[in-house]
Amino acid sequence: MLIPQGHTEPWAERLPLPAAEAMTEAQRAAAQALIDGPRKAVFGPFVPLLQSPVLMERIGSLGEYLRFDSALDARVRELVICAVARHVGNQFEWVLHAGAAVKAGVDAGAVEALRLGRRAAPLAEDEQLGLDFALELLRHHGVSEPTYAAAEARFGKAAVVELSALVGYFAMVCWIMNAAHTPVQGAEGQPGLQAFPL
Repeated sequence: MLIPQGHTEPWAERLPLPAAEAMTEAQRAAAQALIDGPRKAVFGPFVPLLQSPVLMERIGSLGEYLRFDSALDARVRELVICAVARHVGNQFEWVLHAGAAVKAGVDAGAVEALRLGRRAAPLAEDEQLGLDFALELLRHHGVSEPTYAAAEARFGKAAVVELSALVGYFAMVCWIMNAAHTPVQGAEGQPGLQAFPL
C-alpha cells in the first residue's frame, strides 16, 4: 500500500526518482554511492535529494553517522526519530523507524501512543530523557535548563550535541520529503500517520 506524503490535496509526487537514462553523470554516481553504502538503495529523502547530487552526498554522510555511529543507544535514536516524524507528519520516517524502535527495544505501546499524539509510555529512563529533549527542541526551539542538565548528566556533552543534531537532521529530511510529496510503501501491519486537525 502506497502512503502519500504531505497532507495536501490534490496529491501528486512532485520529485520522483528520475529514470536512469535521464540522470546526469553526477546523479548516477551519487545514486551508486548510496546503493554501495549501508542504505543499499535510493529511497526516502534521497529520491528528491538526487536533484542535487552534491547536497545528497553531504546529507547522506551526516545521516549515516547519526544513524549508525552515534554514541546514543539505538533505542533512544529510533524513538527520537519517531518523535520528529510524528511532529512534522512524515510518513516515510515514521513507517521506517517505528518498527526499528520496537526492534531496538522501545515498548510497542509507547510507539503507538506517540503515533496517536499521546504521551509515549512506558519508557526507560534514557528513552524518556531523549524524548523530552527532542520534544522540547521541536516545540520550543530550545531546551530548558532542567532537561538539558538531565540529558547531559545521562548522555554526556558529545551525545547531547549528537542528540540535537539528530533532531535537526531528521526534521530537515522530513521537510524535504513533505515538500516533494515523496510517498512511502506501507509495511504490513504498520499504520501511517494521520494528520492532526488544524
